[in-house]
Amino acid sequence: MSADNKADQANSGLLNRILNKVEVIGNKLPDPAVMFAGLLVIVWFLSLIFAQFSYSELDPRSGAPVVVNNLLAPDAMANFLATMVTTFTSFAPLGVVLVAMLGIGVAERSGFINVGIKLLLNNTAKILLTPILILVAIVSHTAVDAGYVLVIPLGGIIFYAAGRHPLAGIAAAFAGVSGGFSANFVPSAIDPMLQGITQEAARLYDPNIILNPLNNWYFTAASTLVVVLVGWYLTDRVIEPRLAGTEIDGDPAEMPKIEEVTDRDRKAFIAGGLTMILGTVLLVAAVWPETSALRSPEGEIAAFDAPLMQSIVPIIFLLFWLPGIVHGFVAGTFRESKDVIMAMSKTMETMAYYLVMAFFCALFIKAFGDSNLGILLAMKGAGFLQSLAVPGPVTLVGIIMLVAIINLFVGSASAKWLLISPIFVPMLMQLGISPDLTQAAYRVGDSVSNIITPLLPYFPLVVVYCQRYTKGTGIGTLVSMMLPYSVALGIIWTAFLLLYWTIGIPLGVQANYVYPAG
Repeated sequence: MSADNKADQANSGLLNRILNKVEVIGNKLPDPAVMFAGLLVIVWFLSLIFAQFSYSELDPRSGAPVVVNNLLAPDAMANFLATMVTTFTSFAPLGVVLVAMLGIGVAERSGFINVGIKLLLNNTAKILLTPILILVAIVSHTAVDAGYVLVIPLGGIIFYAAGRHPLAGIAAAFAGVSGGFSANFVPSAIDPMLQGITQEAARLYDPNIILNPLNNWYFTAASTLVVVLVGWYLTDRVIEPRLAGTEIDGDPAEMPKIEEVTDRDRKAFIAGGLTMILGTVLLVAAVWPETSALRSPEGEIAAFDAPLMQSIVPIIFLLFWLPGIVHGFVAGTFRESKDVIMAMSKTMETMAYYLVMAFFCALFIKAFGDSNLGILLAMKGAGFLQSLAVPGPVTLVGIIMLVAIINLFVGSASAKWLLISPIFVPMLMQLGISPDLTQAAYRVGDSVSNIITPLLPYFPLVVVYCQRYTKGTGIGTLVSMMLPYSVALGIIWTAFLLLYWTIGIPLGVQANYVYPAG
C-alpha cells in the first residue's frame, strides 16, 4: 500500500471518528420537538436576565439602543397565549410544506415520480448522478423554497432507486439547496432583495451610490461549480462510504419500488408528462404579456411582490397533482376519484411528526425574535469585528465567519443583513472595499452553516425525510452528515472568493471591487 493511500485511510478514519462522535452526542439530545420546547423555556429565562441590562449597540431598524424584551413579563406571557394559534398557523414553512406535499404525494403514489426517476436513471451515467442532483438542487433556489419540499426528498428516492444509500442522496440535495443557497447561475428574487439592503447601508456613507440588482450574479454563477464539485466529492468519497453500515429499516410500503418500467408505465408517464408540459406552456403564456397579472406592478417576473413568485407553491402543487392524477388513471394505480384523495391523505399521515415539531419550532423562533436576543448577538459580534481594525481581506474572512455563526441562530438571510450591513458596508467602504464585494462575502457566510443548524425552519423536515428510510435518524445523524459539507464549503468557498478578487473577475453586472470605483 502506498504512503498516500495509508495517509488517506488514516485521515478517513479520523474523520469518521469525529463524525461518529458528533452523531452520538447529537442523537443524545432530546427529540427535536422536545428540544424546541426546551429552547423556548431557555429563551424565556435568558430574556428575563438580559432585559435587566442596558446596551450601547444601536438597533438599525429603529436607530435606538437594542432592548431585550422580558418574555416572562405578564403582558408578554398574555400575548404569547393569545397569539399561540396564529404563531403556529402563520409559521412560513408549514403552509409551503403541506400544500406542496399534497401535490407531490399524488404524483409519487400514482407512480409518476418513480417511473420518471427510473427512466432518468436509465439514461444518466451513474457517475454523474450526484453532480446532476446537486446542480438541480442549486437551481431550485429560483423557485424560492421549492428545493426543500421537492428536490431533497427526491434525492433520497433517486439514490434508493439507483441502489445507493438514500440518506446520501438527501445529504447531497440538502447541500445543494441550503448549503449552496447563494450559488446559482439563474438570477432569483434574493438578488434584488439583498442588493436593496446593501444599497441602503451604502448610502449611509455615500447618499448617491447606486448598485445593480445583479451585482453578484457572475460570482454566484461561478460558485455553482464550486458547490457542485465539493458536494460531489464529499457525497461519493466521504458521506456515502460512512453510511455503508447504516441500516435502511424504513417501512417497505413507503419505499420507492425498484421494478422494471412496463409499456403501460411508459404510456402513463408520457400522458402525465404531456399534462405537465401543457401546464407549463399555459403558465408561460399567462406570464408572457408585459401586462400579465402574474407580474409585479413594475412588470417584473422575479420580484418578491410578483404574484408569480408568491404562487410558486400552488404552482408546484398543480404541476404535480394533475400529472399524477393522469398518470394514475392511465397506469391503473388510480381507479376512482377516492384513490386520489386517499393518496393525499396518506401523504398527510407521513407529515404528522413534522406538524408536532413545527408547532414547537414556530413558538421558539417567534419567542427568540420577540426577545431581541438574536439582534443583540449580531450587533455584539459585528461591533467586536469592527473593533479589531484588521486589513480588508482579513475583515472579509471575519465577516464570513461571523455571519456563519450568527446564521446558526438567525436563519433569515434578509434579517441578518438588515442587522449588520449598516455596520460592515460603510466600514469597508472607508477601507476602499466596494459594497458589491462586501455583499458577496456575506452571501458565502449566509449559506455554509444553513445545513448544520437545527434552528433552520426546514431542518426538522429533512430529519423526517431521513426517517422514512432509517427510523433512528435524529438531529445528530443529520448534523454529522452535513458537517463535512459545511466545513469544506466554508473554507473552499471563502478561498474561491479571495482568489476571484485577486484575479479581478467581475463580480456581477456593473459591480466593482473598490470604492470609489476607479
